[in-house]
Amino acid sequence: MDIEADLHIHTRSSDGDLSPSEVVSRASYKGLKTIAITDHDTMSGVREALDKGKELGLIVIPGVEISVEFEPGEFHMLGYFPFIPNGLEDILAKDQQESRTRRNPRIIKRLNDLGMDITLDEVKHVAGDAQLGRPHIAQVLLSKGYVSSMREAFDKFLAKGRPAYVNREKLPPGDAIGLITSHGGIAVLAHPFTLGLGDKDLEDYVKVLRDKGLKGIETYYPEHTKEQVRLYKDIAKNNGLVTTGGSDFHGKSKNQVSIGDAGVSMEILEQIFSIWETTTLKVSS
Repeated sequence: MDIEADLHIHTRSSDGDLSPSEVVSRASYKGLKTIAITDHDTMSGVREALDKGKELGLIVIPGVEISVEFEPGEFHMLGYFPFIPNGLEDILAKDQQESRTRRNPRIIKRLNDLGMDITLDEVKHVAGDAQLGRPHIAQVLLSKGYVSSMREAFDKFLAKGRPAYVNREKLPPGDAIGLITSHGGIAVLAHPFTLGLGDKDLEDYVKVLRDKGLKGIETYYPEHTKEQVRLYKDIAKNNGLVTTGGSDFHGKSKNQVSIGDAGVSMEILEQIFSIWETTTLKVSS
C-alpha cells in the first residue's frame, strides 16, 4: 500500500518536538499528500498547521488524541474532523488545564522527594506558551544534569510505572466518543495493542465501543506486527469500521519513527471523507 497520508502526528502543542509549521514542512518534503495533527488532548496547534498546509499545498486534517480511562490504565481515542470544530478546543483546554494544574506539581513533588532540585516556575519557563507537561519537566532535569538525555528522564523517572509518574485524569470511553462525534468528527481507536487484550476480548470490546459510536481502528502503525495488522483489519471488517494508520511521530524525544513511516492510501481517506458527510449532516441538522 502506498502511504499518502499520515494520520497520527504530534507537535510541540502537546509532547512533540516540532512546531505545527515544522511538521507540515517535513511532511511536504517527504511527499505526503495529507496529514492529521493529533496532539494529546488539545487542538491548539491545528490552525497554524492548516495555514502552513495551504501555503505548501498539503491537506491538513484537524485531529486530536484523547486520553480515555481503561482499568487499570488508559487508552487513546483519535478524533478526525472535516473542520476545526467550534467550541471543542475550549472544552479540551479547560479540561486539560484543570487536570495538568493538579498533576504537574505532584510530579515535581515526587522528583523533589527523590532529591532533585526542580521547581514549577523553572518548568513553566521552559514550556513558554506550550501546554506544560512531562517533556518540559524532562528538559529541566536534563539542563540540571540529573539525566543525560530526554529518554533517560522518561525511562528513569517520568514514564508510567517510574517513581515520579502521576496518572492523568481521563474521560470514560463513551464520553470521549460522544465529545468527538457531537462536534462532527469520527472516533478511531488508537494503537489497539496498548489495551493489552487477547484477540477475542479485543473484538468484544471493539463491539462495545462501536455501539457507542466508534467509527474506526488504527490498523497501520509502526509497532504493529503483520499478525496484528491482519487481526485489526478483520475486526474492522466484521464491525463495519474504517482502518486508519499513522506514524505517531513525536520527534527525537519520544520515539525513533519519522513522519510517513506508517499511514494510509487515498482510498482509505475517501472512506473517512464519506463518513464525515453523514456525520456532519447529523450534527448540523
